[in-house]
Amino acid sequence: MKTLLAPLLICLTALSLSAADKGKATPIFDGKTFAGWEGDTNKTWRIVDGALVGGSMDAPVPRNEFLSTTRRYTNFVVHVKFKLLGGEKANGGVQIRTERIPNHHEVMGYQADMGDPAWWGCLYDESRRKKVLAKSDPEAVNKVLKRGDWNDYTIRCEGKRIQITLNGLQTVDYTETEPGIPDYGIIAVQIHGGPASEAWYKDITIQELP
Repeated sequence: MKTLLAPLLICLTALSLSAADKGKATPIFDGKTFAGWEGDTNKTWRIVDGALVGGSMDAPVPRNEFLSTTRRYTNFVVHVKFKLLGGEKANGGVQIRTERIPNHHEVMGYQADMGDPAWWGCLYDESRRKKVLAKSDPEAVNKVLKRGDWNDYTIRCEGKRIQITLNGLQTVDYTETEPGIPDYGIIAVQIHGGPASEAWYKDITIQELP
């Protein structure tokens, strides 16, 4: 009996460790290279001090640009530190469950939005329904937001439910009701076309959920 139980216990232990590892938050940006990411790394995106930086403070941003993962994800919790520079008209965002539009610079999918006057913490549908799906409370957001400095987004996607937390404040709890909307896709970061501005992103981790 012992000889039969020993290999079985070893196998079960290995399986439980594997499941535990999958549940851990792991980096998806190494802070040094674009490994695992794709986008316009010639002109728009660069790496500075361990952060992905889109745009420029020296010239207008010609159009929306996105740097995206090469992998797709379904159920997960993604954490991103971000900083937006350029004043009231600067804009960016973190895309989740998104797809690139073929032969185009745009992407299509959910976005945790960033920008004044009241985009912070909202859930926007980029290039698809092209509208805010769930609004944040600007008064509550202004109490926790650090303009021109580092902030934290935690975005949880599980089933049809999407939750956004900004600096510890939950701003969105949205459940998708429209049929045919995919519940998987790439993760991407955005610099919005417009005036001279920069969007910074770092410490990007993901915890995949069952």
